[in-house]
Amino acid sequence: MPAEFVHIKEPGTGTPLLLLHGTGADETQLLGLGRLLSPGAPLLSPRGRVLENGMPRYFRRLAEGVFDQEDLRARALELAAWVDANADDPPLAVGFSNGANIASAMLLLSPHTLSGALLIRPMVPFEPDPLPELRGKRVLLLSGRADPMVAAGQPERLADLLRRAGAQVELSWQNAGHELGAGDVAEARAWLQR
Repeated sequence: MPAEFVHIKEPGTGTPLLLLHGTGADETQLLGLGRLLSPGAPLLSPRGRVLENGMPRYFRRLAEGVFDQEDLRARALELAAWVDANADDPPLAVGFSNGANIASAMLLLSPHTLSGALLIRPMVPFEPDPLPELRGKRVLLLSGRADPMVAAGQPERLADLLRRAGAQVELSWQNAGHELGAGDVAEARAWLQR
């Protein structure tokens, strides 16, 4: 039996979207974005089960930008099992910040679970050896040029890692910080329509 997540599930048609919120948000944070990106698509939006100072997250961290690797891997597999049990088809993950990092970890640890990913302000979760087989999966990374939370070089390293695993990866830079903006939405919509 997979772990249970507080979540919102909206029925629809087409490729489902798995909406993964940032630290301190919940299952409602990305619903509007999901509806905007793919009107009428099924939406699955779970709340992170880890609390950091009362704020929901998907996995523990030891410090800003320093992930608890053991917890990250265990939580990514736990979420993947839940998605496998709750999504009719492999969804496209739409993750913001902490949600982008758990989505990347799921791609690397449980490639069959996701059809692809839209990663907003991601970092490298870890570098698996050997690399998984990600051929046929599309991934868009949306990174902010002035993002104070993501260390320099992280988006490029993640894009390279996913490419080496066979994914079709695009890295797009926004004139933004860590926040999600209109430029991200426009870029994501264009990418989904291609």
